[in-house]
Amino acid sequence: MLALWVDQLLGYASGALAAIRQDERYPSLMSWAREQGPDCVGGDKSLAQALAPELWSQTPLARLDFACETLARPGRNEPCWCDSGRKMKQCCGAVSLPGHLPPHLMWMLSLREWKGDALKAALASGRAPAQALLEAGLIAAESGQRGRAQQILESLFTNADWDRLPEQAEPAFEILLDLFQERGFHRKREALLDEVLERGPMFLRGVALERLCLMHLDNDDLDSARAAFVRAQQALPDSPTLAYIEAMLLLHEGNDEEAVERSRFWLRRLTRQGDLDPEQLQFLADLADNPGATLADQLLSAEEDLAEPLVGLQTLLAELPTPPPIKVEQQDGVLVYRSTAREDTLFAAFQEGFQVDVDPDAPMGFLGDPWINASVWLPALCANPEQLDSPAVLQSVSLALTSRFGSLPWMAPSLFEPLAERLERWLQQVSQSGDGPFQWDQADNAQLLRAGLALVVGMERGSRQHSRELAELLLSLDEQDSLGLRELVLDQLLREGRDGEALSMSRQALEQASETDAAEQDAPLLGMYMGQVLALYRLGQLDDAAAALESAKRHNSHAVSLLCSDNPQRAATPPNGQLAEPGTRAEAWQYRTLMRDQWRTTPGALDWLQERGSRR
Repeated sequence: MLALWVDQLLGYASGALAAIRQDERYPSLMSWAREQGPDCVGGDKSLAQALAPELWSQTPLARLDFACETLARPGRNEPCWCDSGRKMKQCCGAVSLPGHLPPHLMWMLSLREWKGDALKAALASGRAPAQALLEAGLIAAESGQRGRAQQILESLFTNADWDRLPEQAEPAFEILLDLFQERGFHRKREALLDEVLERGPMFLRGVALERLCLMHLDNDDLDSARAAFVRAQQALPDSPTLAYIEAMLLLHEGNDEEAVERSRFWLRRLTRQGDLDPEQLQFLADLADNPGATLADQLLSAEEDLAEPLVGLQTLLAELPTPPPIKVEQQDGVLVYRSTAREDTLFAAFQEGFQVDVDPDAPMGFLGDPWINASVWLPALCANPEQLDSPAVLQSVSLALTSRFGSLPWMAPSLFEPLAERLERWLQQVSQSGDGPFQWDQADNAQLLRAGLALVVGMERGSRQHSRELAELLLSLDEQDSLGLRELVLDQLLREGRDGEALSMSRQALEQASETDAAEQDAPLLGMYMGQVLALYRLGQLDDAAAALESAKRHNSHAVSLLCSDNPQRAATPPNGQLAEPGTRAEAWQYRTLMRDQWRTTPGALDWLQERGSRR
């Protein structure tokens, strides 16, 4: 009965709204209610007539600047407000509604109907109930009307009365943040996060904190992520969300043991408070036992339709047999890989479900979105694991997984390391096939090299040593570093405290670059320059570090000021992780996000850098 009433009410209210909008006069609505209204409520004329005054009183009217023209409810013996001429108790007062009548219904339907200037004016009036904004915004988002959804949900959260905001606003808040991100409104997203963290209700602050930290972590800006976490500790010292966020942050920083210790601390602290429900308590216990695996399980369970096939892929990768050898030969002084007929057949079968081609002109990218068809190709791959005997399949799977999970360190052990071990067998076969370079543009070499780059990036945060070892293997085959792996290896060496090796690598790279025409203009060398400076500083070779810093300043004049500033203005960077132009502020910003945490945690390094960098 309840479902029937909801359907009837929505149909009736939509018809009533159309009648009201003709001239926004009450008699027009009552004429419609008597003549057409009964058809919407199963032929019940009394119900149709009784509903009309109720809905009129909650309908926003453009002629009144979107206020409602509320009717005074008559007494039992007064004339009925439907203008029937009878007493209220003998007319609409005698009708019992079959179910609840939401007080914001007509506002919600109006927000769904208005467009352009009318919608803008209605939202600007500030009269729309929060619940109406919430529901209309969610409906617009679910139907793919991204612009309308953003416009409505912005009105919900801009200058919001936080004390009266419905708790169901949490998904709307997350949707609005996603819309800001997708549509490029980054300043609005950051302003909304700041507003919620400063003044928002507790149930939204946890969400805002999580999104802010994740935003910085996705950008590899560990320093800003740490600052956001410290801010959250001050605002929400006893929030269970802090345990989850700190575990993520520590894993991103490569501090796996500390992640376990801190998760156990949070479990003890929050258990003593006794405010957690059993589900929260179990999550914290799992986090304390194995932070990485718990975060991975949580992520996969949140993938909705893909949770089961992704778990199946994890199981498959854990049980993969040794791959068969590939066909490698020496040709004109270079090493080449050529796919076999069997490998081509396996790839063709895989591609039937995958349906997206690798972008031949990009180191890592597709000519489309591989995850649109993931519900097809993931189960098919799990059912046909032999498809991974094809390097072309391995390439596509590695790129797809990195595009979705590459920024999450806890996904590396189960998704990326098994694929890396498979690729390494083939790369070792290449290295044992003779002398000569293994060049990107020869035969099918790019399939192996591109897969290698994807897996190096995918493991960079969660399996740093394995990532570096794979990168070094690729560099031994491709001495020209067509994949740009040297800077990544350098960063990892510095993070591991292997400063002597980092110094040797940076010097070698810069020497090679100086021998190449126009290297200063074309090569992304800032990481090499600044890596050399940091390594020399750590090794106590301060005079050499100062000389190296002068070379770095000549390459990029923005790097020192951005590194030393605690809250610099963000630089506009290229989309999709592309490298910025050498010498630009964007290049300096990219370096800052990647490596400032290493400068900050090196005692005295930032003070020395600021003092030396200010000298002419």
